[in-house]
Amino acid sequence: MGRLSGKRAIITGAGSGIGRASALRFAEEGARVLAVDLAEAGVNETVAEIARAGGQAEAVAADAADDATVAALVAKCVKDWGGLEAIYANAGISGAPKTILELEVDDWWPVLRVNLIGPFLAIKHAGRAMLAAGRGSILCTASVAGLRSGAGGTPYSASKAGVVSLVQTAAYQLAGTGVRVNAICPGLIETGMTKPIYDGARAAGKEDRIGQLNPLKRGGQPREIAAMAAFLASDDASYVNGQAYAVDGGLSASHPYVPGKLA
Repeated sequence: MGRLSGKRAIITGAGSGIGRASALRFAEEGARVLAVDLAEAGVNETVAEIARAGGQAEAVAADAADDATVAALVAKCVKDWGGLEAIYANAGISGAPKTILELEVDDWWPVLRVNLIGPFLAIKHAGRAMLAAGRGSILCTASVAGLRSGAGGTPYSASKAGVVSLVQTAAYQLAGTGVRVNAICPGLIETGMTKPIYDGARAAGKEDRIGQLNPLKRGGQPREIAAMAAFLASDDASYVNGQAYAVDGGLSASHPYVPGKLA
């Protein structure tokens, strides 16, 4: 029996990367997964992979940052499957690669909408359903970019810092309900979002320098974030609440320094 056996879960951004890896891991652990992504082909392939592995999942092509849509996804899970024990608000975008002096107001809206409003909607609607059941786990993807500067663009970093604050605030507003709210802060993970970084390093013959600033000296894989998500969604994490876990090879454990020299 997997540690998510019998649980029903919604995962957004499930068409690729961390979302796909998490959907696969949740299903492997015994959960029934409602996989959500704007990219219909991608989310269908995720569900097909789950089915080939013997798991249970359903694909929905939908916008995880739309209020009515998220409400309908939660309602669908409760109506069709009888409940909802976990939701992972993972959908995200990186935004325009501009400095703060080059940014326009319009550069902010798409990033804040997907990266911050999306998790808010997941907490709001899933929280209501979980409140009625007296239990549940809500997860959101933040980022090490939301902990300190230097790991992402300005709107992206600010949106992820907002996610960290959001889960802390929500955990306390849901105090005593049995509903837990936590965030995961990935470091450099090989996904579609980071593909230009990986492609550029490989083209320049510098693949061995990917992740060189963290103590593990490597980039991460989506399955390594999925492992943390599966833990936080499970009863093994029953006393974990209001936290933002960095899964980054140790990158955020230090202030900037010159490798090989002790301050």
